[in-house]
Amino acid sequence: MRIIPAIDIIEGKCVRLTKGNYASKIIYNENPLEVAKQFEGEGLKYLHLVDLEGARLGHVVNHRILERIAAGTNLRIDFGGGIKTTKDIETVFDYGAHQVCVGSVAIKDEQLFINWLNQYGAEKIILGADFVNRKISITGWQKVTDIDVKDFIQQYEHKGIQYVLCTDVSRDGMLQGPSLDIYDEVLKCTNVKLIASGGISSLDDLKQLKTIGCEAAIVGKALYEGKIKVSEITQLL
Repeated sequence: MRIIPAIDIIEGKCVRLTKGNYASKIIYNENPLEVAKQFEGEGLKYLHLVDLEGARLGHVVNHRILERIAAGTNLRIDFGGGIKTTKDIETVFDYGAHQVCVGSVAIKDEQLFINWLNQYGAEKIILGADFVNRKISITGWQKVTDIDVKDFIQQYEHKGIQYVLCTDVSRDGMLQGPSLDIYDEVLKCTNVKLIASGGISSLDDLKQLKTIGCEAAIVGKALYEGKIKVSEITQLL
């Protein structure tokens, strides 16, 4: 299982939210490149980079941060937040992303999402399946739909998606453990490469996610708060 550290960006700074609430913002570092270099220096190879401003405003904002991290490290970056148009997705790939994570467009403009999947390939496009009480949440977690997360993932598996990033918004930043039951349910009825996110607080959480078959897990606040040390992750790997 791949373990991927997260860097969330607001105003060019490395921050974390709680349950997607922008008012709960905590700034951990004003230099995201410094954080990314630290992750790389301690042996990690991947990075989940989120443009929180872009997610809220509906267009990519922090592409220059992506550019600096891509140029300054060898991390394989997946980028999400604010990708709504073909211009957005082209910008993100041009500025150094290895993969992009797209959620809202998959709900609002299915054909455009399918076009991207066909154009760039299933290795490059991650389906963002963020949820609250099993229902898909979009637009920077500001709107909850009536679409069940399992149904949503199954729908897009039939259309060729391979990678799915699944975040329980209600657990994000809470350090109370991931939604193992829902991830297990999804994995038992699909063959997608599931990337688990939200609530991860310990090495035991990571081991359980690996046991049920997750392809990767994203760790954010637990790293910044010292609940999990990067050295422990590299030993686990």
